[in-house]
Amino acid sequence: MTDREIPEQYLEGYAQILTEVSATGRRLTREELTSRRALGEQAADAGHSLRTLVSAHLNAARAAWPTGPGTTDSALAATQQVIDAFTEGYERAQRHAVRQEEAARREFIDDLLYGRSDLGRLAERAERFGLRLSHAHAVAVAQGPTAYDEGDKVPQQVERALISRFGDRSTLLTTKNGRLLCIAPGHQDEVLAYFAKQAHAATEGGQVAIGRAQTGPGGVVQSYEEALNALELARRLELEEPVLHAADLLVYPVLTRDRQAMADLVVSSLGPLTTARGGAGPLLDTLTAYFDSGCVAAEAARRLSLSVRAFTYRLERIHKLTGADPSDPAHRYMLQTAVIGARLLDWPAKEL
Repeated sequence: MTDREIPEQYLEGYAQILTEVSATGRRLTREELTSRRALGEQAADAGHSLRTLVSAHLNAARAAWPTGPGTTDSALAATQQVIDAFTEGYERAQRHAVRQEEAARREFIDDLLYGRSDLGRLAERAERFGLRLSHAHAVAVAQGPTAYDEGDKVPQQVERALISRFGDRSTLLTTKNGRLLCIAPGHQDEVLAYFAKQAHAATEGGQVAIGRAQTGPGGVVQSYEEALNALELARRLELEEPVLHAADLLVYPVLTRDRQAMADLVVSSLGPLTTARGGAGPLLDTLTAYFDSGCVAAEAARRLSLSVRAFTYRLERIHKLTGADPSDPAHRYMLQTAVIGARLLDWPAKEL
């Protein structure tokens, strides 16, 4: 926008103020400063460029510059006060607009992730933020050692990395409940993979879960919940992989779909371990290490910082208490399923 396109209303009274202040040497009155701030707010709301507005004020000052002796200092002081008050109002209006935009964005994200609001209206609002909910989307969730807000250094660092690498690819980066979220089109796996890499590094070793791509406004909610469930599974199962894919963990929700049946299996198969000295915990850890190491006793013993002999003794103790031999393929599947169930149901910390 050129200087000539700035409406005269934003310079109203400026020449008169400059003339009076230059002649008397007085400072601007409170009413005059308030009027300049108000004009600055109006100009910001109208979308005019601050640089162009300041240039228009300087041009107006040149046109109305007093020629009397000793007026230069007063005119410069008046110009400075006018522009300072005008830009203060302009910046105040901009901050208010930013807060309104942030509030609208946060409301949209809440509605999107919780499945609230009319789906048609939600889809319309989504386009404002670069999402087309008629297409498939996937959600990645990153969790670090601390909680994060959108204005924090970590989310901003990750967002800059994504924009630098991919530009604007209809993605939305935000935070929710202290976690980082990235919503991206379902066919752009490379975006979520890069987000996971950057988030893992920025959170200093945090864990990232990626939900499956789902279609429609409700698909974002479903993918988000899958990612959250994957993080919870990782916590319970003590999975340490930096990146988790919900598609790779589908077997666990299947195992716990019938919670009562799984609880019965855990109690009947592993319940006798509670009679051991020290409780069921150490022996349950023994089974976990054994199965996680591919049933290799030496590797499992190393993970638990035990000698192979001590580890083998624990396996024998488990066999004696439960009647099931972990090294016997006929018993192994049942025991491993029960161990997974125990970890998912937080047994024996919680009574089943």
